[in-house]
Amino acid sequence: MSNKKRIQNQSAWILHHRPFSNSSMILDIMTCEYGRISVIAKGSRSAKSKFRGILRPFMPLNISWLSRANLGTLIEAEVQGAPISLNGDALISGYYANELLLKLLHKDDPHNEIFLLYSETIKKLSLTNQLAPLLRQFEIKLLKLIGYALNLNEVSDTHKSLDPLSYYEYRPDMGPIEVENNKGPMTFLGSQLKSIQQQNFECEDTLMCANRLLRHVISYQLGGRKLMTRKVIEEMKRNER
Repeated sequence: MSNKKRIQNQSAWILHHRPFSNSSMILDIMTCEYGRISVIAKGSRSAKSKFRGILRPFMPLNISWLSRANLGTLIEAEVQGAPISLNGDALISGYYANELLLKLLHKDDPHNEIFLLYSETIKKLSLTNQLAPLLRQFEIKLLKLIGYALNLNEVSDTHKSLDPLSYYEYRPDMGPIEVENNKGPMTFLGSQLKSIQQQNFECEDTLMCANRLLRHVISYQLGGRKLMTRKVIEEMKRNER
């Protein structure tokens, strides 16, 4: 009995593509109703391919594919709206968002809300110079949607509200634990954690604290695996010094 299933007319974004054989590609795709999928686009690298020029990140697509257990087959792909034009830091930020979805989401697990969050974020990246606040908002919402919401309301072991003037060590598996001093990369004032919760990112200190907090929390959720886009960003910063 065949386990093939034809899926038609799904809104989608390509997260990553890589060559396969002489003329094909394997695509990692975020879809609206089916979550993250992997498909092969046969012959898509040939000059006469009907897919030529459209199978790339940040191009809103409508796709159909033949679903299989491990690797589906792309059947149709059409552009659905204007391409998103990202350049410089915005382009790197877009690839960072892509890598987070690739690393944090399981395949074939529907995530309509994450699809909408990603779509909104990618579009906003092309319209603003305030990239860091936008990415921090994306990270916070993404963690919540996959079941790892930040605890910025109360002390983990006592369940008391955070004291703005007390120091807390944020432990990714628990949340804030009160400590006596500000030593350690994951130690914050209660006021700083509350400001992150309120997403008061026009404050430079809050933005820096949020970056530090989210970097460690995401690293924990990834099991310590390094994000390639972070390596690129860090290398660029070193070259600028």
